[in-house]
Amino acid sequence: MTDILRAERRTLRDWFAHTAAVFPAATALEIGDTRLTYAELTALADHVAHRLLQRSGADAAPRRVGLLTGRTAVAYAGYLAVHRIGGAVVPLGPAFPLARNARVTAVAQLDVILTDGSCNHTAELPAPTLTLTAEDLLALTGTAPRDLPEPTTVPDDLAYLLFTSGSTGEPKGVPIRHGNVCTYLEQAVPHYGPGPGDRVSQTFDLTFDPSVLDLYAAWGTGAALVAATRGDLLRPVRFATARALTHWNSVPSVISLAERLRALKPGSLPSLRRSMFCGEPLTLRQAQAWARAAGNSTVDNAYGPTELTVTCTGHRLPRDLDAWPDTPNDTVPIGPLHPALEGRLLDGELCVRGPQRFAGYLDPADNAGRFLTPDGSPYDPRTPLTKAHWYRTGDRVTALSPATVDEGPMPPGTPLTHLGRVDQQVQVHGYRVELGEVEAALRHLPGILDAVVVALPTPDGSVELAAAHTGAPGNCTVDHRAELRHHLPPYMVPARITAVVSLPLNANGKVDRAAVERLLRTS
Repeated sequence: MTDILRAERRTLRDWFAHTAAVFPAATALEIGDTRLTYAELTALADHVAHRLLQRSGADAAPRRVGLLTGRTAVAYAGYLAVHRIGGAVVPLGPAFPLARNARVTAVAQLDVILTDGSCNHTAELPAPTLTLTAEDLLALTGTAPRDLPEPTTVPDDLAYLLFTSGSTGEPKGVPIRHGNVCTYLEQAVPHYGPGPGDRVSQTFDLTFDPSVLDLYAAWGTGAALVAATRGDLLRPVRFATARALTHWNSVPSVISLAERLRALKPGSLPSLRRSMFCGEPLTLRQAQAWARAAGNSTVDNAYGPTELTVTCTGHRLPRDLDAWPDTPNDTVPIGPLHPALEGRLLDGELCVRGPQRFAGYLDPADNAGRFLTPDGSPYDPRTPLTKAHWYRTGDRVTALSPATVDEGPMPPGTPLTHLGRVDQQVQVHGYRVELGEVEAALRHLPGILDAVVVALPTPDGSVELAAAHTGAPGNCTVDHRAELRHHLPPYMVPARITAVVSLPLNANGKVDRAAVERLLRTS
C-alpha cells in the first residue's frame, strides 16, 4: 500500500487507475448483493464512458456530467466513467425536488445526465439524459469495453461541482479541482489508514462531499468500498457488523440513531479499526458511546466546509477516555488545520487559505462577503480573487486549552474547538447567546440524547429560545426547564422544550435546523 500512495496522483482518475492496475482481482465495490472487483468495475466504467460519449452528441467529450442516481452500481461506475473521459461530476439528488435539480442542471450547464431510473422527473430536466439501470449495467460484466483515449486531465481541471444551500434560497455552485482534492487525499487517506483487505463504509450520498473520502480512501489503497443501502442506513450497527467493516465514516447523528435503537452496546462493533465523524458537531457523549461500542477503533472528528475540499482539520481522541479534553460546549475538538493550510481569525471566525481552498463560486456574485484580502481586510468582489485570499468559513472557533489564539494569523498546528456558526449567535433580551451552549446543557440532563435549540420571533418583536430533544429509552418525566435553571442564566433557558422521537435530518444526514424551527413554530 505504501508504494501505491507514493505513486504520483495528479487527478482522481490516477487514484483509481493506479490501484486497479495493482489489485485487479481485489473487491472494489460491494452494494447489496453486488460485488465487483477492480478489474470488473474498471470495465463497467469504460462501458458507461463510451455510452456517455455517444449520448452527448458533441464533437468533444462532455465537460460536465450530471449523476442522477440512487445507491446502485451505476452511481459508482458512472463517477469513474466521467473522469475516464476527462469530465467533471455534478451529483444530483433523485429525492430532490424537480425545481432544484432543474436549477442545478441549468446553472451548471450540464452536457448530459446519467441516471439509473430512480428519479421520476428526469425527462423534465433541461439536458440530454442517458438511462442505464443497475441490471443493464451488471449484464455487461465480463464483456470487453471499447477502447477509449486516455484523458488529458490536469490538476487545474474541474473534478466535481457541488451545490450548497445559499442564504438567498438559491443553491451555490462550489467547483473543486483535481489539485484541490488530490492535496486533500494525500493527507487524509494515510491518516485514515485503509489498505488491501480492509472494508470502508460509504454512508454519504454523492451530493455530500465526505463521500469523496469514502470512495478514494478505498479505491486509492486497494480496500473494498462497502456502500450502504437505504435500509442499511436505518440500522447502522447491523450494517457495520454484518459487512465486517474496518473503517467507518458518517455524520454523528448516526450515533444517536443507533442509541435510539438500543443497538450501540459496549463491544457491538468489534471489527472497526478506524471511525471518523464529520458534517456536524460531534458531542463528547456521542463519541464516548461509539468508543465503547467500537473498542478496537480510533475515533476521529473532522471538520471542513465544501469550499475547503471535504475536511480541513481533524482531531483523534485518545484511547483512554479519562484523557479526553474538556471543551466549552461539550463537543469533540476539531483539531489543527491540515499541514498544507493556513488559518487566521476574524472576530473569532475561522478563515483559511491554501491548496484545498476552491477558486471561488461558480457564480462570482456569490464571492461577495466570503473572502478576505491577503492582509485580512474585506475583499472587494470587483477585484480578482487570488490564491492568497482567505476563505471565510462562517464558523466560530477557539483554541483548545492551553493554546491561545489572537486575532489574525494562527500559528501552524493550533488545535481548535468548534463553537458554532457565526449566525448561531443570537441576542435574547439584549444578551448574546450561543445556541450550542444551551444545546450542550440540555444534553447533560438525564434522559436526553440529543437537542437542537433555535431562536423564534415573538409577537412583541423580540425572540425567544425553543428546543427539541430526543430521549433515551425509558426516559422518565423531568421538568427540563427547571433543571436547566440550575445550570444556565434565566435568559438562556428555552421558553419551550419539546420531546420528539427523532430530530429531522436533511438529505445529507445532518440535523435539519430549518425543519426543527418549523416544527417548533407549530408545536
